[in-house]
Amino acid sequence: MKNLTLGRTDITVTDWCLGTMTFGNQTPQDDAHRQIDMALDAGLTFMDCAEMYPVNPVTRETAGRSEEFLGNWFEKSGRRNDWVLATKASGPNDNIVRDGTGYTGATVEAAIDDSLRRLKTDMIDLYQLHWPHRGTWAFRKNWSYDPSGQNRAQVLDHMHDVLSGLDRAVKAGKIRAVGLSNETAWGTTKWCDLADEHGLPRMATIQNEYSLLCRIMDTDLAETMVHEDVTLLSFSPLAAGLLTGKYQNGAVPKGSRMDLNGDLGGRKSDRVFGVVQAYLDIAARHDLDPVHMAMAWQATRPFAVSAIFGATTAEQLQQILAGRDVTLSDAVLAEIEVSHKAHPLPY
Repeated sequence: MKNLTLGRTDITVTDWCLGTMTFGNQTPQDDAHRQIDMALDAGLTFMDCAEMYPVNPVTRETAGRSEEFLGNWFEKSGRRNDWVLATKASGPNDNIVRDGTGYTGATVEAAIDDSLRRLKTDMIDLYQLHWPHRGTWAFRKNWSYDPSGQNRAQVLDHMHDVLSGLDRAVKAGKIRAVGLSNETAWGTTKWCDLADEHGLPRMATIQNEYSLLCRIMDTDLAETMVHEDVTLLSFSPLAAGLLTGKYQNGAVPKGSRMDLNGDLGGRKSDRVFGVVQAYLDIAARHDLDPVHMAMAWQATRPFAVSAIFGATTAEQLQQILAGRDVTLSDAVLAEIEVSHKAHPLPY
């Protein structure tokens, strides 16, 4: 692992980030706390959560429980300051959070206060907008994405309103920096432009899906991140577990994500298992654990990346952490690029 700076802030984090979205559902509190200890002992300094977590499934009754688990660890350990802490506000949703209404300049401040209470802290280091209020092509919606019904003036007014609310939270000492999630190249640029124009908090990060199987970030968003100094927080770097190989040949391990939701949120397809096998074969040819190869590949990208990974159990986490110092040879990277061109965008 190495350290990097988030956007144009003074916040330094490791280029691996502990994800916590299973805490409170698949992962009970004692195991969640063990994972936090293990990650910290391994040298990680960055942890990500969200007000809607846990997932698989997301429910109104459990929303906020993952943040509560983190807050209980901070209270018990007294080691809040050892972590750079990130969490997120939900956009319009299915009556899970804030009766489904998403966020505005006013409601985002209330959401921050609620997260601070659950997290048992007085400061969130990075506060992110989980998905755009206007909608997004993320979550496998890219196949039918249609922005033609958007009203540009309303979108920009909403962005300015939310940035103003975030600015009040920064000035109150409740958050240090702000970020995006599941955003587009245009959206990211406009958030940054409005912040610069009005002296409001500038988006430091974008948390989008990015893995060997999902490389939408490589085109326009890559250029946006480089020129706007926006750091990628990549989620699902193991493609929801597909790149571990555990779902090959029809396998569905008991209690796994596929066992719980069937299609991995739309990632399961007729094509995907053959593509996964191509990457498993590359790892095997070079005597690499495919999990370690997938994680190490993130550090080779031409833009700044901190890869967010999660584990259902401490045992799974131990396997991932064992590869934290793996680097990939030019030969491995060349084979990965050949495979990517042969098998683009399998879901």
